[in-house]
This record gives sequence, C-alpha cells and structure tokens, in this order.
Amino acid sequence: MLLRLVQQVEVPAREAGLLASVEVTEGQMVEEGQLLAQIDDNQARWEEEQVNLDVQIARVNAANEVNLSFARKSVDVARAELRRAEQSNLSFAKSVSESEMDRLRLVVERSVLAVEQAEHEQTIAGLTLQARESMARSAQERVERHKLPAPFSGIVVQIKRQRGEWVTPGEAVVRVVRIDRLRAEGYLSASDARPDLQGRPVRLRVDLPDGPGTIFPGKITFVDPEIDPVNAQTRIWVEVENTDLRLRPGMRASMKLDELTRPPTRSPKPQRDGES
Repeated sequence: MLLRLVQQVEVPAREAGLLASVEVTEGQMVEEGQLLAQIDDNQARWEEEQVNLDVQIARVNAANEVNLSFARKSVDVARAELRRAEQSNLSFAKSVSESEMDRLRLVVERSVLAVEQAEHEQTIAGLTLQARESMARSAQERVERHKLPAPFSGIVVQIKRQRGEWVTPGEAVVRVVRIDRLRAEGYLSASDARPDLQGRPVRLRVDLPDGPGTIFPGKITFVDPEIDPVNAQTRIWVEVENTDLRLRPGMRASMKLDELTRPPTRSPKPQRDGES
C-alpha cells in the first residue's frame, strides 16, 4: 500500500490585484483560517468606508419621525378647528360661512394626506436603510475576498506567487497539504473484500528510518465495489492519523488481513438417530 495525501489545495486569489504580502514560507505549519497572503485592498476599504457612511445617514433618516409627528399633530389641530366651527354653527346659525367650512374641511383632508405621505417616506427610509446595510455587507465581503486564508490545518509546500506580482481570480498563490491524516491506497484480493470491511479498524505496518516495522492504527474508509477481472483484486483505502507527523506521503505500508477478523462459521447441527 502507498501512503497518499487525503487533502491538498492550491489556494487561489479571489480578486484581481497586486499581491501586497505573503505571510507564510514553504515548510511552515498553518492553522485553518490563518492568513496566507494579502492582496492590496485599499480601494475596497475606501468603498467600504463610503458605504458605511451611507448606512449611518440612512439609519438617521429612518429614525427621524419629526415629519410624521408634525403631520399627525396638524391633523389633530385641523380637526379641532373644524369641530369648533361646527359647534359654533350649531349654537349660532351661519356664524361660520360655508366657504370657511369648506376651507376647514380641506385643511383636515390635506393634513390626513400629509400623514400618509410622511408614513410613506418613513417606509422608504426604512427600505433604504436595508439596502444600504446589504451594500455594506457586500463591501465587507469584498474586503475579505482580498485575503487568502488557509482552508484547513496543514503545511505550506509551495509559494507560487511572490509579493509585488499581479494576480487574477482563480490563480493559485499558495499550495497547502494536510499531513496530520494520510490515506493508504492499495489492493485487496476479491475473496477478502467483504462488504462489512468499510469502517473496520486495522493496523498498518510502516518501515520508518528510526523504527522499522512501526505499527499505526487506521480505519478502512473505502472498498471499491468493482473487481479487476485481470488480477481479481479490488481497491481499498485506509485512513491513518499522523498527529506526530512521522509518516510522509509516498511511504509504503502493509496491512495484515488477520487484523480483519472473519465472522465465525456455523458448524452443521448434528443429526440424531432416526432424523433425516
């Protein structure tokens, strides 16, 4: 069996721009999320600042209820004035002319419409705030896209672009591989490839420079359902933890089948005399 990488990735640029810095070196261990490289983001940050200012303005406008409060108060005043005029006519016939009554009714209607307009403007201000906040999140995301974080914990094996170079979206900048878990790939006789092998624990034997025949625990993660008709073998994968980093991709390993206990076979039931 041959030890191979389980996970590797060439971390790409997500935005076009000048590579402002490379924060790691080849051979360096990195943690998931650690900054590997940074693309110049000055323009993106300026745009983010402008959008954040727009959000603040929109938030102030959305919270401003002065016009709505004034419009509602105007309705109360206009209705009160109309009621006084109507009361006056009840007490003293025609003390307020019809033209004046029409004007007062018009003032009430105009005040009601002013309230509706103020409420409409308040709704628009709230929607504008939501739109500005969405734009702010998009601007913040664009700033983050200028960073190249490690997708998982591993080791940097190649720096493909240097500080000062221009990169484009999708262009690989840093190659990271995971070595704290490796996969042993090999072949197994079809007669031993039982369906219940997947998920079973096994032990791998690896000849290390400082320890020939060192045993490492592993687990079968894949048994190919297809059988090679030429050699009657099937592929098998065994994943092994490599927390002390003693194993390296490319090393050879062996797995003894006696680690995989077969289910006991049932002996035939003895027959008694007279039974057929």
